[in-house]
Amino acid sequence: MATDDMKTRVIILTESYRITGQIDLVPGARVTDFLHEARAFIALTDAEVWETGGRKVLSAPFVNVSRDHIQLVTPEG
Repeated sequence: MATDDMKTRVIILTESYRITGQIDLVPGARVTDFLHEARAFIALTDAEVWETGGRKVLSAPFVNVSRDHIQLVTPEG
């Protein structure tokens, strides 16, 4: 299990959703490197999913997000 200093909060935008959560990122690594090495799905913990119109769809301790649907990823903050 990753320690808190290995977790990075991110915002992921898809065509229909804004997803926030944490990824396990080694200190000093870039989110770009994480995505480049990821497989078909990105694992997020402490996730929230929002419709682009602003309605909260769900909160979950864990979600997988398909890389094929990701349009933008940025660190939160």
